[in-house]
Amino acid sequence: MPAFFLIVITLVAFYLGYRFYSRYLAEKIYRLDPNFVTPAHELRDGVDFVPTHKHVLLGHHFTSVAGAAPIVGPAIAVYWGWLPALTWVILGTIFAAGVHDFGSIVVSARNRGQNIGTLSGKVISARASTLFLLIIFFLLTLVNAVFGVVMAILFMKNPGAVIPALIVIPIAIFIGQWAYRLGRSIIIPSIIGLLLLYIAIPIGQAYPLYVDGIADAVGLSVRTTWIILIFAYTWIASRLPVWMLLQPRDYINGQQLLVALFVIFLGVLVGWDTVTAPAVNHNIAEGSPNWFPYLFITVACGAISGFHSLVASGTTSKQLDKEPEARFVGYGGALGEGALALAAILACTAGLGAAGDWNSAYADFGAASGGALGNFVNGTGHFLSNLGIPAALGSTFAAVVVITFAGTTMDTGVRLQRYILEEISELAGIKALSGRVNLLTTLAVLVPLALALVPGGDSAGGKGFAFGRLWTLFGTTNQLTAGLALSVIGVWLLARNRNPLAALIPLVFLLFMTTWALILNLEDFFAKGDWLLLVMDAAIFVLAAWLVVEAFTAFNRVRHDNARQAQTAQR
Repeated sequence: MPAFFLIVITLVAFYLGYRFYSRYLAEKIYRLDPNFVTPAHELRDGVDFVPTHKHVLLGHHFTSVAGAAPIVGPAIAVYWGWLPALTWVILGTIFAAGVHDFGSIVVSARNRGQNIGTLSGKVISARASTLFLLIIFFLLTLVNAVFGVVMAILFMKNPGAVIPALIVIPIAIFIGQWAYRLGRSIIIPSIIGLLLLYIAIPIGQAYPLYVDGIADAVGLSVRTTWIILIFAYTWIASRLPVWMLLQPRDYINGQQLLVALFVIFLGVLVGWDTVTAPAVNHNIAEGSPNWFPYLFITVACGAISGFHSLVASGTTSKQLDKEPEARFVGYGGALGEGALALAAILACTAGLGAAGDWNSAYADFGAASGGALGNFVNGTGHFLSNLGIPAALGSTFAAVVVITFAGTTMDTGVRLQRYILEEISELAGIKALSGRVNLLTTLAVLVPLALALVPGGDSAGGKGFAFGRLWTLFGTTNQLTAGLALSVIGVWLLARNRNPLAALIPLVFLLFMTTWALILNLEDFFAKGDWLLLVMDAAIFVLAAWLVVEAFTAFNRVRHDNARQAQTAQR
């Protein structure tokens, strides 16, 4: 099948979803009010609460939630065939991610920008708030650890990407000063910044940077050195006001993603590449997991992601200028995430060459996960070669896209982790951490850093603990977080006598798939004697069971309250 057909089918489906379903959500379910005073105006402080133009905010939100996850997940999931992966990306984006991301912004904005964990205590129960704090802490730790390893591996394998990834930082800082200090438009400077980034790509390829000398001097491996440097940068970046680095860099990255998607899709059209992977892979290697239910925790951010609710309620809602713009930012951002997942699927099913090349890259599930990022980078390089761009330069371009996105996600993730740690310390009565921003940020960095440095995996997506095992834990925890966010949205809607089915249907589906996968993992880890993963998986399973009980109790309570109110009104 020509790969371009998949692009047309997916983008048409996304257009229809935004045109009709998101409008239904905005008008009938969330009932957006243009006169509502958002937290960005009510609590404006110039640091976290900052009214932001919707296009700039979409850039921040989109690039913060994107990262490497919507690339790695689908790049692994095509092991089961492109049809199951793409079907879940389309349906999950339109009917699950759109509802989840959009609703998280709205509910948070309606509650003075409080994060979804705090809101669970108000909407569901105090126990649910504790549950959410535990899940969020675990998820953010995994997100930051996973993306730290991803960036380190890409820097090691693509040293030509170092200079472009570094140069975007001073460019973003200049744009931030230009826009917020001088009050100038951000559009032209950001376009110039994007051009400078692209100019830096061939420069970086000509002058690759290595940290081997530093690693040898301090007696560490190259991988460990990169991880430490990345987390050191993240500590600094997460302490800066959002307008200084995070927002302008996100805007550049947002434009970069649009360019990346355009050139990938154009390369597919010009080259008229054919999908060489099977629609459904019937040659599943012995020992590899079945797509049902693992597909739905592997794709993760390519369809629906609980991490999005943390960004939506943690930073995006605090920058929302007008409430109706939540549709453009939340639902639009989910569609952008789905488009990136589509690009990853194409790169790994049509960009690897002949069917034999695909069969070699996806011989078994271990090979699929081990080569996920490399398959995307190489496939993208092939698409760009269709446009006359050298494949090596195109691969560096793809690596820069993933690295800059992952860096943005880590910046946001550490910032959010700082908020969560402060809430946990207040809940536990640890006064020594109250208001200690530097100390909280240090803790938010050290915990995932320690996890990222656990030995055992030197290849992104490999079988070692450093990535492959982290990804499995990330997927299940991520979907569990999405389920809890959807339960908050559903109870919030039901309490206002609005139809909660838009949130309840994906909620039930996610909890079923996540719980099933957790049980299968428990059996597998026990059989293999993998006690560390067994304990972690068991802890997540307990949280999942706890979530089901709390959500059911909350829905039942609100339903009875509504019934009593209706009876009182009739009297």
